[in-house]
Amino acid sequence: MHVDPLIVERKAEERAGRLSPPMQTQSLSSPSVSVEQLFEPTEAWTEGRGINVLLYGAVGTGKSTVVRKLVLDWCSGATLNHYKLLVPFSCEDLSQLSKVSSLRDLVSRKYLHLKKHPLLSGEGNLAKDVLFLFNGMEKMNLDFRIGSTELCSDPSEALPPDVVVVNLLRKYLLPEASILVTTRLSAMDRIPQKYVNRYAQICGFNDPDRQRAYFTSRLLQQSGKAARDHEAQALIELLYLNLQRESQLAAACFLPSYCWLTCATLHFLHFTDAKAPIRTLTGIYTSFLRLNFGGEVLGTGTSVPIQGHNNSLMLYVIRTVGKMAFDGITYKRTSFSEKELEQWIGGKTKTDEELRQLAMFQTDVLDFFLAPCVESGKHLPKSLSENDERRYVFAVPAMQEYLAALYVVLGENKSALEKLSKRVSVAIGQAGEDVNTLFTILSKFIPLRIFAVFNLIKLFPKLYEKISSHNKGSIARTMAAEMFRTEDSYNEDVLDQVEQNLLGVHGPQPQQLSESHPFELYPIFMGGLLHYGNRVLLQILGCSIQSTTVVQITHALRKHLVRELNKPQPPEEVMDLLVLLYEFQNPRLTAEVLASMRTIHLTNIRMTSLKCFILSSVLSCTPASYHLEELDLSSCLLTQDLLKTLWPAFRHTHNLNLQFNSLGPESCLILRDLLLDSLSSMRSLQLCDNPLLDRGVCILLEALPENQTLKHLSLMHTGMGDHGALQLADRLQQHVGLQELNVAYNNIGDNAALALVDACREHPSIHTVHLYLNALSDVGKKSLYVRGVPRNHVGSGRRVKVLASVTEGSEISEDWHPILRVIRENARSWDRQRVQQQLEVFLRDLEWGRQQQQSLWKRLHFLRVEKGVRQTLRMLDREVPPSSPGYSK
Repeated sequence: MHVDPLIVERKAEERAGRLSPPMQTQSLSSPSVSVEQLFEPTEAWTEGRGINVLLYGAVGTGKSTVVRKLVLDWCSGATLNHYKLLVPFSCEDLSQLSKVSSLRDLVSRKYLHLKKHPLLSGEGNLAKDVLFLFNGMEKMNLDFRIGSTELCSDPSEALPPDVVVVNLLRKYLLPEASILVTTRLSAMDRIPQKYVNRYAQICGFNDPDRQRAYFTSRLLQQSGKAARDHEAQALIELLYLNLQRESQLAAACFLPSYCWLTCATLHFLHFTDAKAPIRTLTGIYTSFLRLNFGGEVLGTGTSVPIQGHNNSLMLYVIRTVGKMAFDGITYKRTSFSEKELEQWIGGKTKTDEELRQLAMFQTDVLDFFLAPCVESGKHLPKSLSENDERRYVFAVPAMQEYLAALYVVLGENKSALEKLSKRVSVAIGQAGEDVNTLFTILSKFIPLRIFAVFNLIKLFPKLYEKISSHNKGSIARTMAAEMFRTEDSYNEDVLDQVEQNLLGVHGPQPQQLSESHPFELYPIFMGGLLHYGNRVLLQILGCSIQSTTVVQITHALRKHLVRELNKPQPPEEVMDLLVLLYEFQNPRLTAEVLASMRTIHLTNIRMTSLKCFILSSVLSCTPASYHLEELDLSSCLLTQDLLKTLWPAFRHTHNLNLQFNSLGPESCLILRDLLLDSLSSMRSLQLCDNPLLDRGVCILLEALPENQTLKHLSLMHTGMGDHGALQLADRLQQHVGLQELNVAYNNIGDNAALALVDACREHPSIHTVHLYLNALSDVGKKSLYVRGVPRNHVGSGRRVKVLASVTEGSEISEDWHPILRVIRENARSWDRQRVQQQLEVFLRDLEWGRQQQQSLWKRLHFLRVEKGVRQTLRMLDREVPPSSPGYSK
């Protein structure tokens, strides 16, 4: 899978304008060229000499990808067929070699089959059929001065790798060979102009069509199954609409790297598979930085950089761009002025070396993270939005939160006292052994009082440890506080926010209680960065997070999360907490936090394959004895496939609420198997408002003979008819534990309803049956109440409650209140005409019953119930939910 980025040939004199970043390039007069065209002979070409091509571009424009594609195409015979030998090198690998080696040794060390290859012997003009590729030349320090780099024309002479490369480019070593060099913008001048035959700039994806081609190839390839192609096509269309609007995403996707990040994120959000290796959003962003920056150090090209922790390019990014990102989150800002950039990026540079490093950083790296704001005025205070000054934002919003999280977790936001304490502690620690030895000797001669003063100095490292642990506790407090911010409580859940940032919002804007931009990924990234896999990648990048730091933060975080969970949280916040625990990938912490949770309410959360997988993964961390009292997944757009993903979560649930999910008959196959599972302890199953029909109900009933844990079963408004009700009546005696059965608002007639009530009254434990809003006649309703008393238990006083209407003949049913409550709660989602007809029947029955009463108190009671029915009718007319009138029995 590959989409060619835009490559434009540049003349040597055009290099003055080469530094404009791709996402700022509005129009390019030069036509696009291929790499193969760059090696075609020109008028300036000298016979007997190979061509040197310099391909340059900003970070993330696709230089390495172009080189890899070129190698694959050459191997398959699709391009550059006039070269018989192609030898690719990584300049990063060459820069790590400390021993001297000849050109032939360098080739044979990496490609054993090319050892003593005749084309590399240097004899005659055999080298004209050889093409060398040097990828990432900025990672080598090439010096073309004769006094610094000796001349060499023998492929077998051992020299330092940088000297070999310089002589190849000088055409002093194998002058007939051609060379392709890729480099970043800041390193172009390291190769003198006289040694370069052609310059070419790689500009990434400069138009939405190239971006769409990439998204189409990538998403269709990653979707895997043919059934998912339709969903992938829909995502592509939404992406393309967002790109056409000239959104901030379109500005970022000039860089193919951000196209990769977009596709990886969308694949994570939409195509997560329980059988695939576990991926996290934090892991995607960490891998993204690893792919683009590797273990680079911050060099200047003038001298060999020290391969040390302090020279890590990524660490420099965190201390500059990350600090700015953290400041933005602290003050709820997503855009920054040019003056602010100047202040945060290199505002304290003093030495010439620091200035050179800053120039390289600004040229190569800064534009990778920041882009001019194309959506001006968004999330800005009025005073700032009225200012015409050009503003910059992070290329993708989540990158600001990731870098800010990394800045905090690495401890870069220490106070002056903490930084001073650390330096003093390190200094004392390094001299600790010598001090102990000296004290041992002096203690024999110095009085005890004076010796006590020296012992105080030895206590300082312990004081620093206390200060450090307090800092880790503050990180945990920050994570918990940011997770449960009151002003963000009713925003979309964090995964939906990530998707909206990529695909845009098509339709009404989601309601936000706060005008400022929500930063709900920030604490989640902080947790994800503590995962071992991410710490390994960060270690490669030169950013070290110690295991002791992880232990201290985790210990403090558990306390803060448990404290917050003791307060009621909206479903969106609960979903965000599950995402945090999933990103953390710490089973012990997850189990300890969930031990304080007995209910999980995710009502109205748009459950996707990823969210279902997260819920199951998190609950799978708990011991087998752990069970939720209730898992509420009502109105979550669940499907049959999502039920399969949720299977592990269902095993840990006593009361499962799946109403309002449009689950069809086939879904009952999964629910049946769940009830038959020996590891399941389901007590209550609510399937209201799902079109199960008779077929689905019959499938579900197959589990009743072997399941003995189910006590409450709700099949209200599932499309059940007489056949399903009769099957249910036949199966009831095979399940002795059921206590309450709800089959209200279905298509059950008098005969089937009577048979069902007969079965319930002979059942040893059923005490309530809901049958209201069914196709029952007045005679049928009266018969149901008469049959509520079981034949074999007349003397025991036990009676089955049959809820069929608000009246029982000329009396008010004692269960009128729960009937009206259920109707009010669900009326807006039910067939309005049918509900209105049923309520009018209730009114007619109430008016007739009131007229039969002699007692004034009973008449007032009838009027009170009539008032509740009429309020419900008015509610249907207005289409607004009524305020709770506070009815009581």
